[in-house]
Amino acid sequence: MPTLTLVSTIFIISNFKAMLLNKKTLVFGASLNPSRYSNVALHKLVAHQHDVVAFGLREGVVAGVKIDTELKPYTGIDTVTLYMNASRQVPFYEYLMTLKPERVIFNPGTENPDFFKMLREANIEFEMACTLVLLGTNQY
Repeated sequence: MPTLTLVSTIFIISNFKAMLLNKKTLVFGASLNPSRYSNVALHKLVAHQHDVVAFGLREGVVAGVKIDTELKPYTGIDTVTLYMNASRQVPFYEYLMTLKPERVIFNPGTENPDFFKMLREANIEFEMACTLVLLGTNQY
């Protein structure tokens, strides 16, 4: 029976820890514009080693993440982080809820009491927060 060395044990533990901390995130309202917060969030999420998928109006790649312009049946989404104002969210309510995320983050300017109610009724957690602040303070 093979024995584990200290190095291989540390490697296994660190990979397991990374898997537990990794929160697959959908950046909804992603932008190719580097001055937009959704763009910065893509970079920060990747830097924090989260699996990231993105939906936006224009196809492209940011921080190695392809921005989809068609709604995809993503699986295993832990977090949806919204970068789309409340009125633009309306056509996407049903889609976002069918993804069954663990939580939805309403970044500043995206607050939406109608959507809050729907999420609450579906037992989907939500918070009004800034993804960049959560990442920067290790609260993500």
